[in-house]
This record gives sequence, C-alpha cells and structure tokens, in this order.
Amino acid sequence: MDGSRPPPDSEEVCTYCAWIPFAIAAIPVVLPLLLLVLHRPLLRLYGFYIRSLNGDKRELLLKASVEEAIRSNPSSKSPQPTTIVGFFHPYCNAGGGGERVLWAAIYANQLHSPHILNVVYTGDHATKSVILANVQNRFDIHLNPSIVQFIHLQKRNLVSSSSWPRFTLLGQSLGSVFLALEAFGMLVPDIYIDSMGYAFTVLLAKKLFGIPTGAYVHYPTISTDMLGALSPKSTVKKRYWQLFAMLYSYAGTGIDVVVANSSWTAGHLNSLWRGRQEAATTSAAPRFYGGLAAAIKWISGGQGKEDIKPLFPPCAVEKLAEKIPINEKREDAIVYIAQFRPEKNHILVLQAFGTFLKTAPQQLKGTKLVLVGSVREDQDERKVYELRLLVHELQIEENVVFVTNAPWGDVIKWLGRASVGVNAMWNEHFGIGVVEYQAAGLIGVVHDSGGPKLDIVVDIDGERTGYHATTAEEYAEGFKQALSLSVTDTVAMRERARKSSFRFSEEIFEEQWNKIMDALLGLLEGKKRK
Repeated sequence: MDGSRPPPDSEEVCTYCAWIPFAIAAIPVVLPLLLLVLHRPLLRLYGFYIRSLNGDKRELLLKASVEEAIRSNPSSKSPQPTTIVGFFHPYCNAGGGGERVLWAAIYANQLHSPHILNVVYTGDHATKSVILANVQNRFDIHLNPSIVQFIHLQKRNLVSSSSWPRFTLLGQSLGSVFLALEAFGMLVPDIYIDSMGYAFTVLLAKKLFGIPTGAYVHYPTISTDMLGALSPKSTVKKRYWQLFAMLYSYAGTGIDVVVANSSWTAGHLNSLWRGRQEAATTSAAPRFYGGLAAAIKWISGGQGKEDIKPLFPPCAVEKLAEKIPINEKREDAIVYIAQFRPEKNHILVLQAFGTFLKTAPQQLKGTKLVLVGSVREDQDERKVYELRLLVHELQIEENVVFVTNAPWGDVIKWLGRASVGVNAMWNEHFGIGVVEYQAAGLIGVVHDSGGPKLDIVVDIDGERTGYHATTAEEYAEGFKQALSLSVTDTVAMRERARKSSFRFSEEIFEEQWNKIMDALLGLLEGKKRK
C-alpha cells in the first residue's frame, strides 16, 4: 500500500482550474480592449435606453405647438412642426452676446424653416412668456412662441465654475455631460446644437444617438493663449491643461457642422479641432509645439476637413443707424456695455477712468462713465457691489453711472448720448457691444486683443475707426484722444466706424445661419433614408 489511490467517484477533477489565475491576471488587459471594441454598440444601446425615458414627450411637445398656434391665430395655416432642433444653452435668459446669437438663430429658423420646433435646454426657471419678453426687450427680437419650447434643467450648478474650485475646466466639462444626460432624459432632439461652448455634450449626443450635431463656438474651453500664459514653474498645471487640450481636441472631432464667432476663435478651433498649426499663426495666437502638437494633430484627424470659418454674431446695426444720427453733438460720456463678470475687467476700466479724470483738461473733467450690463446670478450682484466700492475708493462716484438689466430701449438711449465706447476684456472672443458702439457712431477704445482688435476696430479706407489699449494709462490716453478730436475729425471717424459695423448685420447672419441649418437638415434626411 503506497498510499496512491484514485480519487473517490464522488470527487471531480477540475481540468481548467490551472487557467484561473491567468484569466484573472488578463482582466485588466482584456476588459479595456473588449470595451474599446464594443463601446459603440454599448453607447448606442444606452442611447436607446435614454430615448425610452422620453415617453411621449416628443409627440406632446409637437401637439402643444400646434394647439398654441391655433389659440393665437385660429385662421393660421402654418405648417405643423415635424422636426425638433435642440439648443443646449443653460443660461438662455442671461441677456449677453451669446444669447443674442441663440435667439437670432431661432428667429432665422422660424422664418426659413417653420417646420422646425426649436427647443432650448436651459437652467433658467422663468416661464416661457417671461423669457420671450426679455428677448424682445433686450434684443428687439420678436419670436413666434408656438414654435419655441423650453426644457428646464435642475442641475445647472454642475456647469458653474463655483461648483468646481479645483480642476475647473475638467469639472465643468464633466458637469456639462451630466447636465446633457438630464436634458436627453427628458427629450432627445432630431438635431442637437450646442450654442454655449459645451463641446463634450455634442460628442455625447453623437455617440449615444448618432444624430446630426452642430456647434456655434464663442470661446474655446482651452486655448493656446492659456497655455502660453502659464508660468514656467507651473509644470503640473501645464501638464493638466495639455491633457485637457487633447481631450477637448477629441471632443471636437465628431461635430458635423462647426462655426466660430470670430477670426480669433476660428484660428484656435482650427488648431485644436483640425490640427492645423498654421491657423494659430494667422489668428495671432501662440502655437502648440512638440509632442502636444503631434498628439493633437493625430487626435483631431482633421487635415482632410474644411477649415472652421467665422460666422459673426448678428448685431442690430441697421436699427441703430436708423435711430441714432451721427452728426448730432454728444455728451462727454464713455459707455461700457458688458455683463458684470470678472473677465469683462470693469476694474481696469474704472482704474483707467480714474487716471483719465486726474490728467484730463478742465473741459473734460465732467465726463461720465456709464456701465451698462445684465446681472444674471448672485455672483454678478456681488461683482456690482465690489465695483461700487472701488468707485468710492477711487473717489469718482459723481462721474460713474451703473445701469443694470436695462431694456433695449434704454441701451439705445445711452448709445445715442455717449461719445466713446470702451471694451476691456483680454481676448474678447468677438465683442457685440463694440459693433453696437460703431453702429451708433461711438468711437471705440478697446482691448488690443481678440475680436475687437482682429475683426471689429480695424482700419477702414486706410483710416482709424477707434483706438486700442492694454494698460490703464493707454486707455486713459485713448479716452483723451477720442474726446479731444475736432468736430470734423469726430464725424469722419464716426462715419468710418458705422461703415465698418455693417459687416455684422442681422441679415448677413441670417443668410449664413440658413446655410448651416440646411446642411444639418440634409444630414438628417440622409440618416432617414438609410
């Protein structure tokens, strides 16, 4: 008896047990590869699930649109809307330049494509009547309420910078994805357009639903300027921003139709989303170099795609030109039209104005500075309070006027009274307010960067239309020169400025926007035929 005996019949031999450790060890490699191969069908499956959450929301919205049209005009024979275009704009009631673009685009849709039901995903909880009344008061845009609807989102705080004190860029981008999931859970549109700069939501819409997508980009989330402005010691932050730039580049690759609001923005997007470094040079922006440039070029894969071109925001230049004469004498007043947000740099304007008053000739000591802008949140209210404190510290209270949430009629009055318009934001992506200055016959003193420099306050017929500045002293000198021109030179510069402004008319925007919508509707028809 040597002790070796066969196992009892009741015991089974595991012939595969020896492979279990190898299988467990392979999971970290095999699972990512499996997800990489299957991620598209899995995402589409998840998208199908999200659509199932919508229930009858689509039919209900279309039906409500028809009923509202009949109530407002029983004899109307307007076509029943059949296509839903969703605009992702969490701050649609803010009253800024980005909102003017949104409402002008919807207005163009209503005129050109009345079969479209325009749905705005917003975090504002005002009623439709209140929002549309604000659109009319602030922008003089009259919309047909029956073919515009709102999806009210509850988690807008996810895209607020205050919610992400650390890793703000990444946090807001992730927050926009979750906010978009909330939006899609209530309604998946036929065509999805991001009109506020949340590129990752467009990528999400494309991956989940395969629907036509568009983006009107006011400002790139990350730019070569931001990377170039970092201190050489900020190595960790630089690597973080470089990684985010690659993610942002990937987000932009799947967008079907992209337009930018200015030459500056278009140059950055062509660099980030098309991998074309020469575009950064033409837009006066720093270039990507080394491994980052190669990575973005590979990720974007955009060398065969068309360049992203600017579609300048619509400005009411004709209406302003009709209402405001150029030859009349104006007050010695400087107006700044801008939302009360930190990036608008009201502090620089106040400091420059204080410097100007100290050095101005006696006849200009009574010059007024009028700050006109919308206040959209508590943080904007705090900003106004801080600016009022600064005005007190600078001892210029008698010369500064705050005008908050003014209706369009009041804005026009100030544009007709003032002589100078100022802009102080570094790399302002475009600057609708600056165009309004020109249309109203104001002489601009603007920041020497971004859209105001590249697109708006440019020479016309080889002569100035305004002044560029960077420091408080340069702004003060610009104010002095603009307010000290002779009557003849003042009228001549006003005329050149107004001539320049007609490049940004509402009619030109509408014509070009219609081409964008035609392209997206064509993609939708092609998708249906498949």
